[in-house]
Amino acid sequence: MGKACVKTTKYFLFLFNLIFSLLGVAILGFGLWLLLDNQSFIIVLNDSTAVKVTCYILISVGAFSMLLGFLGCLGAIYEVRCLLGLYFTCLLLILLAEIATVGLIYFQKDVINKEMSKMVTKVLDNYPGNNSATEQAWDFIQRNMECCGWSSPQDWSGNMIIVNSSQLLFPCSCQNASLTSGNVSDSGFCEASSSDWPVYDVGCAATVESWLLTNVGVVLGICLGVALVELLGMILSICLCKNIRNVDYTKVPKY
Repeated sequence: MGKACVKTTKYFLFLFNLIFSLLGVAILGFGLWLLLDNQSFIIVLNDSTAVKVTCYILISVGAFSMLLGFLGCLGAIYEVRCLLGLYFTCLLLILLAEIATVGLIYFQKDVINKEMSKMVTKVLDNYPGNNSATEQAWDFIQRNMECCGWSSPQDWSGNMIIVNSSQLLFPCSCQNASLTSGNVSDSGFCEASSSDWPVYDVGCAATVESWLLTNVGVVLGICLGVALVELLGMILSICLCKNIRNVDYTKVPKY
């Protein structure tokens, strides 16, 4: 490989790692937001161990990506073979971990669905109908996805407001406009004329699954795009590493 090619590869790898570091910052920020924000829907789900573990994983992945991007930039600019080799190894491990995670999610989808069902049931049981930020988020999901509960409208049967009320109440955001007349409220509880609620009869789990199946091309495209970017980084790093003949560690700045 000529000097011009090596130089081009070096700066492409530097740019790649700069973007990789910024991606790490974004993942780290998202993980911290999920863990610390007290005004969002996720605060109710934070009682779940699985959600907390997910937040810590996101924070760890973000911090690791920032560190990895820094090492890649340093190795590319100063042509340090050991850093480039370490960078290649880390990217390979990340790619293998992502493949393992996808496989785990696919084969454990029933367990994940049960965990989600438990978390959402807790949200519905504690829904007081006072239009808080948490309730607005869940009302938005039910209203726009035209669903009710997680598995079915029966998920609302444990709500204490509905159980203890002398009226026949149901969640307004579940209301099927085609089954009622007059104004339809967006949140809180509405009164039903009979025990047969005028609500959507499908749960939000089925609606989410349908959305994923409809947009499976987009989801797969994003996953493949991430994998290809990582492969590109691996190829650039190994090419540069193989074409650096004389290692001069004095190039690395000392602080």
